[in-house]
Amino acid sequence: MFRHLKTAAIILQCAMLGAAAPAAAWGVRAHAAINRAALASLPADGPLFLQAHADFAAELAVLPDLWRLPADPFAKMDEDPNHGWFREQFAFMKSPPRSRAEFLIALLDAQRATKDKTSDAAKRTNLRWTGTMPYAIMETYGRLVSGMRWHRRLAAMRLDTRHINQALAFDVVRLGHYIGDGAQPLHASIHSDGWRGDNPRGYTTDRTIHSRFETVFVEMIALSEQDVTRGMPALARQNGDLFDTVLAFLDDSAANMETIYRLEQQNAFANANSAGGRAIVYARTSTGAAMLRDLLHRAWIESARPLPQLAADPLDPANPAYNPETGSAPAH
Repeated sequence: MFRHLKTAAIILQCAMLGAAAPAAAWGVRAHAAINRAALASLPADGPLFLQAHADFAAELAVLPDLWRLPADPFAKMDEDPNHGWFREQFAFMKSPPRSRAEFLIALLDAQRATKDKTSDAAKRTNLRWTGTMPYAIMETYGRLVSGMRWHRRLAAMRLDTRHINQALAFDVVRLGHYIGDGAQPLHASIHSDGWRGDNPRGYTTDRTIHSRFETVFVEMIALSEQDVTRGMPALARQNGDLFDTVLAFLDDSAANMETIYRLEQQNAFANANSAGGRAIVYARTSTGAAMLRDLLHRAWIESARPLPQLAADPLDPANPAYNPETGSAPAH
């Protein structure tokens, strides 16, 4: 495993050289450990067939970061926002819409209403600097449920599920990456790459805090799957609204952001023996692995249920929630 992790790390670091984007995600080691821990801890009534793809999910765990290179501009423009959720930037939006397109329109309306077009607020009230992570999570989750329904149909007919299983393993890679990023507090705040704006506590403005925490320090302490598994809470058999659950997960992550800055002031991320540094890494990676496990389990349970009967077609202009600007009603 570690030989492949080292190779993947070298590839990713080389690919990111010269990139203007912030540091890439947790880094190879943490993303791989999160995916492995989530799959290994699936309960007996979960999608256990995915465990056969644990190596695949671990070795490709950072693949979504490779879609963010400046050399691939169309992929980069689409993918970059999926790795962040900077809630402070759109605090005016009390309840984010249940639609990526409606979220974009709300941001554009706010940006155009800003009187000072040269202000930092105007420049950053857009998809790239607010992020779209909850939409990426929900969209990937929906693909998982759909694929799992197909797996069940094939299995019921005693047909080969090998190829749909491979497709589902890829969805685990993608969902695992977004969940892993979401558990990293610097992906859930405008202070993702150094403190921005008023700074009464004198926190660092050095952009390297991101990579020093999630990659350099994680490698320094040699984070393992066992480290992640040890701190995972019991399975949460979720029944509530998933979009609200995802937003709460990201809010919880953001609440831990300032802890990282306080630890950085103590030079914690330059010392492998730092108890505080280790504690925040273990806690956040365990939280991410538990969330991924819970969503995989939830998707599997949901895929066994009859297709929901919608009260109205989301594309029907007669739908009370239909938005002519997007051509659809938001998710129910």
